[in-house]
Amino acid sequence: MPVYSMTLTDTGYSLRSIVERFGGELVGDANTVVNQVAPLSAAQSWHISFLSNPKYRRQLRNCKAGAVIIGIAERDETDLPRILSDNPYAYFAKVSALLNPRQVEAPGIHSTAIIDHSATIPASATIGAFAFVGAGVKIGDHAVIGSGCHLGEGVEVVDDSLLYPQVVVYHGCVIGKRGILHSGVVIGADGFGIAMEQGRWIKVPQIGRVIIGDDVEIGANTTVDRGALDDTIIEDGVKLDNQIQVAHNVHIGAHTAMAGCVGIAGSARIGKHCTVGGGAVILGHLEIVDRVNISAGTLVTKSIAKAGTYTSVMPFSVHQDWLKNAAHLRHLDQMAEKLSVLETKISELERKKL
Repeated sequence: MPVYSMTLTDTGYSLRSIVERFGGELVGDANTVVNQVAPLSAAQSWHISFLSNPKYRRQLRNCKAGAVIIGIAERDETDLPRILSDNPYAYFAKVSALLNPRQVEAPGIHSTAIIDHSATIPASATIGAFAFVGAGVKIGDHAVIGSGCHLGEGVEVVDDSLLYPQVVVYHGCVIGKRGILHSGVVIGADGFGIAMEQGRWIKVPQIGRVIIGDDVEIGANTTVDRGALDDTIIEDGVKLDNQIQVAHNVHIGAHTAMAGCVGIAGSARIGKHCTVGGGAVILGHLEIVDRVNISAGTLVTKSIAKAGTYTSVMPFSVHQDWLKNAAHLRHLDQMAEKLSVLETKISELERKKL
């Protein structure tokens, strides 16, 4: 049996208290108490589950959860106690956070941490084992710096931020309030700035910073390079998945989300409320307006000036068919030229008929 179906939180909540906190319409026994979340297929009587995708409606009919969160249109699809919401998945996220609060770390500085005398660390902050905190670092109230983290000179980590073990933040960079940086994140490494002279590369010093807004989460092993001259900017509420590369002087607008393995080249500017699917690549010096959705695997080679969804990846197919289609793509220019010639000849023939 999956672990999640056996795990209880220390505190249960009645459906009445959940609706009082988050809103929604309650149908059924308001005194039903739930202790944990689980998927429809594995939920037990102490769980609350959710349905946001109609293709799982059959699982809802056989669900054994104590309660479910469903859309208004699914009101009569189950007899279980239920909370109706116009956004069941977002509602579920809030309930899950309520039942699974972040573990509270005991404040204090571990005896093995290395702290420069000029660093500012409030009594409410937590500094883990073997962490390094450099000169002039400022750490906010209730911030947690995990074991083995490295904060370079002049770094600022604002209130309530959480840096998991082995996060590196280079000198001068700023992490806003309630930031979450997962293990292996590197903030402020040099951007890829090089100039060619007489057959040899010359390094261009990267003298900007990385400025990260409030409520930003950055996944494991993601890297955000410092600016070459100006700063690299990550605005409030941005969510970056694991193994993403953000190059120097990139600007990502508020509440944009990116899935794993996205690559963003230098000086690209991405708007607010955008989404970027896994493995997509955005070339440098491009501008993408607000509310653009880029599909997984898409290569963005020019700026996008209109909101909407953009896709460039060729759908998969049987290998031999894919090879034939790829071969045709290589000859599109020649085919276009031939088509233009044919159109001209057809136009001439039509004029002669007239």
